[in-house]
Amino acid sequence: MGRAKSWRSPAFPIPHSPFPIPGRATRAQGFTLLEMLAVILLIGVATAAVAFSVTQGLAGTRAAAASADLAAALRATRAQAIVRGKAQVFDLDTRDNRWRNARGQTVQLPPDMKLSITSAREDAPDDHTGRIRFFPDGSSTGGNIIVQRGERQWRIDVAWLTGAVVVR
Repeated sequence: MGRAKSWRSPAFPIPHSPFPIPGRATRAQGFTLLEMLAVILLIGVATAAVAFSVTQGLAGTRAAAASADLAAALRATRAQAIVRGKAQVFDLDTRDNRWRNARGQTVQLPPDMKLSITSAREDAPDDHTGRIRFFPDGSSTGGNIIVQRGERQWRIDVAWLTGAVVVR
């Protein structure tokens, strides 16, 4: 009788057959070490990028908060002058990056920030301290203060006529 028929793979094999096709190599399921390393590397790069942006965002927020605190301290000093009926001073030390508020408390700026002030030179107690004086009618000697962190800066203006404090 005859010979045994040899089995040939079909011209169009079934792509996801649960049965192995005879004569064809099968690949083990899973990932290669190279594929796993590539995924781990991508996760690491993405994590570093997110961490950097969050850190920068927090530092920028901290600087904005410091300038808002400084503006609030200036407004409080003006309010004290009006309420007490006598002139009040706001001193700002540019060398040590700190100021003294209306209650006499010293507030230190974070170390990565810098202060500068433009005010009446005659009223300054020394060469590294700027002073803005508020009067009982709400007016002031005026000036502006710059809070700087890296390239970014916030400017706080104090109007001499009205004593109004504006953050820009």
